[in-house]
Amino acid sequence: MALPKYITDIDRIEQIPKEEREKLKKVTEKFVFRVNEYYLSLIDWDDPNDPIRKLVIPSEHELNDYGRWDASDEDTNYVAPGCQHKYKTTALLLVSEVCGAYCRYCFRKRLFRNDVREASIDVEPGINYIKEHPEINNVLLTGGDPLMLAASRLDAILSKLREIDHVKIIRIGSKLPVFNPMRIYEDEELLNVIRKYSTPEKRIYIMAHVNHPRELTEHAYKAFQALHEAGAIIVNQSPVLKGINDDPKVLGELLDKLSWAGVTPYYFFINRPVRGNEPFVLTLEEAYNLVEEAKALTSGLGKRVRLAMSHTSGKIEILAIKDGKAYLKYHQNREGKYGEVMILDCPKDATWFDDLPGNEKYWKKPKKRIKEVVSVNEMSDMPQPRRRRRA
Repeated sequence: MALPKYITDIDRIEQIPKEEREKLKKVTEKFVFRVNEYYLSLIDWDDPNDPIRKLVIPSEHELNDYGRWDASDEDTNYVAPGCQHKYKTTALLLVSEVCGAYCRYCFRKRLFRNDVREASIDVEPGINYIKEHPEINNVLLTGGDPLMLAASRLDAILSKLREIDHVKIIRIGSKLPVFNPMRIYEDEELLNVIRKYSTPEKRIYIMAHVNHPRELTEHAYKAFQALHEAGAIIVNQSPVLKGINDDPKVLGELLDKLSWAGVTPYYFFINRPVRGNEPFVLTLEEAYNLVEEAKALTSGLGKRVRLAMSHTSGKIEILAIKDGKAYLKYHQNREGKYGEVMILDCPKDATWFDDLPGNEKYWKKPKKRIKEVVSVNEMSDMPQPRRRRRA
C-alpha cells in the first residue's frame, strides 16, 4: 500500500458539512490540524459519535476555558533544553516537534500551538546531561512523535544514547503503528535503525498509543510484526476517554487484541485536565469502574494493565475507589516516595488528584529548574483557564 497523504486543511475533509467546517476553522487557526487518508478511512462518517472521528477531528469545545495548558507541570521537570528529569532513573528527550496524529485529547496540547516551541532539534544538551547522571538507566524519546523523524536522524540520536553505558533501556513513544502503519512496515531504513540498536541485552521499547480496537487493522498488525521482527518490544498506553473508549466491552476488546498481537497492555491513564479536554473527561470513579469491568472480560495477560494518573508529584496508581474513598499508591514519585499509599475521600465529581480533599498533604508544587521556553502559563495572550465548575 502506498504511503497515505497528509491533510492539514479542514476544508479538504468533504465528509464534514461546509457549515461545520467553517466553525472548525477557528479551532485549526489556534491548534495544529493534521490527519492522513488512511486514518480518515477508519471513520464511519454516518455516525456523528464515531470514536475515531473524535480522536482526530477538531471540536469547538477545544476553545473553551476548561483545564490548564500544562496540567502536570512539565515545565518544572526541565534540566536542559528539550530534556526532562522528573524521576531518578528516567529522562525524557523531546526530539520531535511534529506528530503524525494530533490527537484532540493530547496532554501536550500546548505544543499544538504555533507560538510554542518546547521540543528541541538539538539533543546535545540533553545527551550531555544524561551522560553526567549515571542514575539514569532509561530514556524516553517523545515529542511530538519520534517515528516521524527521518531514519538517519533517529539513527544519530540512538547512536549517541547507546554510547552511554548506564542507559539500558530506550523507549520511543509513538502513535504511528496505528496512525500510519505503512510508514513503519514499508520503511526498511527505519526498521534497520531499530534492528541496529535493539539488542538482546538492551532492547528498544515502542510505547504505542492505541486508544480503540478499531485502530487495530491488518496494516497495524503488519506494523507490529515488522517492529517485533526488528527486535523491538511493544507496549501500549491509552487514556480512558469519554465518548471514545468509555465502554468496558470496548476496553476489554482492546486489551484482548493487544495481548493476542504480543503488545503488552501497560497503562490506562486518567485523562489530564488539559485546556480544551472537557468532552473527554470522566470522573475517577467512572474510569476505575470501566477498567475493572474491562479486566473482568480479558485474560491474565490483559489484566496486567494499570490505571494511573501522571500528576505533577508523580505517577499515582488507582488501586480502588469504593464507598466514597480513593485508595491510591505512588507508582513513581519525584521525591522518592515510591509505594506510599494514600486513602482519601473521593467526591462523585472528582476527576483528578487535586480534586480529592487532603491531597495537598502528600505533595507540594516544585519550582522550575531552568528557563526552558516561555511557559504557556506565562503568556499574556490568554488568561490562565479555569477548571471546570462542579455541578
